[in-house]
Amino acid sequence: MKVEILIKELMATDVISTTPDAILSDVIQKMIDHRYSCVIVVEEKRPVGIITERDIVRLMGQFMNNRPQTPARVADVMTTPVATITEETNLFEALVISSAQKIRHLPVVNADGELLGLVTQSDLAKAHFHIFEKQREIIEHSVTARTLELQKANEQLKSLSMVDALTSLGNRRAMEVDLEHTHSQALRYNRSYAVALFDIDFFKQFNDTYGHQAGDKALKDVSGHLLSSIRKCDRLYRYGGEEILLLMPETSLYGALILADRILASFAVLNIPHEKNSCGFLTLSCGVACQVEENGYDHWEGLVDLADRGLYASKSNGRNQVTIIPPEDANDDSVPRLHGNQP
Repeated sequence: MKVEILIKELMATDVISTTPDAILSDVIQKMIDHRYSCVIVVEEKRPVGIITERDIVRLMGQFMNNRPQTPARVADVMTTPVATITEETNLFEALVISSAQKIRHLPVVNADGELLGLVTQSDLAKAHFHIFEKQREIIEHSVTARTLELQKANEQLKSLSMVDALTSLGNRRAMEVDLEHTHSQALRYNRSYAVALFDIDFFKQFNDTYGHQAGDKALKDVSGHLLSSIRKCDRLYRYGGEEILLLMPETSLYGALILADRILASFAVLNIPHEKNSCGFLTLSCGVACQVEENGYDHWEGLVDLADRGLYASKSNGRNQVTIIPPEDANDDSVPRLHGNQP
């Protein structure tokens, strides 16, 4: 059995497409007649949007609200920009993109961005389930080479995991896939997004004082608080150790700052005891950075490094605060503290 499944093995190639100027009623009728769940909108063979059943439901909502003007063209209703993947994208990467961004239909493009096919969330789920079933069979039926096969099976199952076992947040591998895709989409469509790096203050001292089980619980409490504080479109990942990364699509630098400030303020209300912290309770520090529409980073690693520098500045300036570094100061080695939430 192959270790890696590529999207070109899963995608449907008989994809129905239309143009932005097409008559909307004609496209909807085609979807009804042929039971299509979506139609890809293309210009010069490249996907520029998508019409799904959700878009039709939203359109019906407009009718129910007695909107005076009825959309006539596909461009008036389609979802844009459209998230795409390539035929060389692997199953794990596609699962992360689909899951993180809550996308049910992923158009597949070639190196030139031209439409090749379509893969759905159902296709990905079936392939994922098939792999797990195969591994289960190996575990159950292997006799002579049981130990070796079991190790291989467990390695493959682990490689497909997108979730950190302790915090239930996305793991590091899933984070890198999501950041890679988000960054490429931002560059392609000239969009912004922001990241925030959170770190528990004096966490080593907390572990030394209360024990590692308490430390694990603290990590779970922090993760749960973050999950309850973010927007539906945001994604959380365990960056490493006690550091957690928050990915905020379509968000400005100051929008990200406001959210991070609120998270720190509401976390303090939990009042988790920490006698080695000058506040007397557990606190967080944070660094925030934003990929701007123009003259941004070529790769997401530069942006995360900028957020990490902000986090370091927060730690250096007293902790329990958020530091932002504007893109224009990214190359300045002196990192000023621009905003604080002092103890």
